[in-house]
Amino acid sequence: MSDLSVRHLLGIKYLQKADLDLIFETADHFKEVLSRSIKKVPSLRDITIANIFFENSTRTRLSFELAEKRLSADVINFSAAQSSVRKGETLIDTVNNILSMKVDMVVLRHPNAGAGIFLSKHVGASIINAGDGAHEHPTQALLDAFSIRERLGGVAGRKVVIVGDILHSRVALSNIFALQMLGAEVKVCGPKTLIPKYVETLGVQVEDNLRKALEWCDVANMLRIQNERMDMSYFPTLREYTMQYGVNKKLLDSLDKEIVIMHPGPINRGVEITSDVADSDQSIILNQVENGVAIRMAVIYLLASKIK
Repeated sequence: MSDLSVRHLLGIKYLQKADLDLIFETADHFKEVLSRSIKKVPSLRDITIANIFFENSTRTRLSFELAEKRLSADVINFSAAQSSVRKGETLIDTVNNILSMKVDMVVLRHPNAGAGIFLSKHVGASIINAGDGAHEHPTQALLDAFSIRERLGGVAGRKVVIVGDILHSRVALSNIFALQMLGAEVKVCGPKTLIPKYVETLGVQVEDNLRKALEWCDVANMLRIQNERMDMSYFPTLREYTMQYGVNKKLLDSLDKEIVIMHPGPINRGVEITSDVADSDQSIILNQVENGVAIRMAVIYLLASKIK
């Protein structure tokens, strides 16, 4: 397969395994490019990309912008906080105004689930979902799986536990889809109040005991508490949450094997993981950040080849 089966990246659930394999192979090539003294390639010199973010973002926005510039694309950055959206302009009108400037591709982050899907039906540009509410975050799942593949030599047959606020996390859902598609076993771990009732219908096991989850897994992906999406208290106190679901070096060292620690960021140090865990040799958190640029270069490059 030398071409993606889709013309938008709206979610992992719309992809095939062959798409993931192609993205990873392309990312391998771009990672080699990024290790050179000259890190830029002229692949997308005639493509214009708009980064449209209706929610705050640091890592994802900068990673996309760097990936676009490494491919020599022209880049427009749009922030809703300084836009006419605050005056009541609709999403479609906002995007159409930007597209009238001859933009070929839109990277969209939006607080509402399905915003990218909705937009893809009303505009001609290629859409990349950079996170829609608590729904999906496909490029994060791709870079997470790519990082596991890089560290452990493959994803198939690996046991991965996702720990923390599963209920409000778009990262968790995309990771579940991607990891299962690649042949991994997936468990989720956290307080019952933060585990969606439907999660077992996705073929995911639930474990509420963190130690048991860590003893089972090869990889632990630690998620932060999504306070900005909570409208009520889901556990008694942050201290109690940390005591039950936080990972520290003492806990890791007490296991009879060495596991890989991941985190999509931003990290709340001392809550879901301590600094000595985040900065340890078992952590691949900075590798995830590095791989994010290569993965996003791959996605943008492959989708751009479908632009007419």
